Amino acid sequence: MQTLKAQSRVVLVLWGALLSAGIFALFLGLWALAFVSAATLALSMAPAILASRFSVTMPIPFLVAITLFAIGSVLMGEALGFYERVWWWDLALHGASAVGFGIIGFLFIFMLFEGDKFAGPPAAIAFLSFCLAITVGSIWEVFEYSMDRGFGLNMQKNGLDDTMEDMIVNALGGLIGAGSGFFYLKGRERHLFAPFVRQFVDANRRLYQRAKQRMRR
Repeated sequence: MQTLKAQSRVVLVLWGALLSAGIFALFLGLWALAFVSAATLALSMAPAILASRFSVTMPIPFLVAITLFAIGSVLMGEALGFYERVWWWDLALHGASAVGFGIIGFLFIFMLFEGDKFAGPPAAIAFLSFCLAITVGSIWEVFEYSMDRGFGLNMQKNGLDDTMEDMIVNALGGLIGAGSGFFYLKGRERHLFAPFVRQFVDANRRLYQRAKQRMRR
């Protein structure tokens, strides 16, 4: 219980820091920074709001990870120029997002199997999760290409090299995320991010029950 309270305080501190940064930027007349801070705060709070709307329990570690990712990509990456100043920043965020989508993909696919660990081979469920992560990453690369060609932006940076580096990192991240689900199904919950998978499933047990069991209630 104390750990959960500490983690929830971490989320509130991060949200408070973003709000304070936005207000401070307004006082200094830094309108772009104020807008980016507000956008980052909105993006980090959106999953919690949507989860509440659809009666899904969002574990605190998920909220912390989402908030840190929003800060790293929008505020630090775009507003503070970390994408240009730190060569590995873009790759790190691509890898982190791929891990996240691998885990999210597993949670969704496992939900379709109604939480039955014996309904499908763990390797097959993990493979589908990996495919989902790769698909999301590929769609993003298509988006970057479209923005560069259509609006003259430079989202791809070094063109083909940047795209291929992102795709490789996406594949590795997706493999880690999907592998976490695989280890969860195999009962090896100390491997990779399997503990976070278990935490989400345990917090939303009703989503991982057979339809007949839900109807009886």
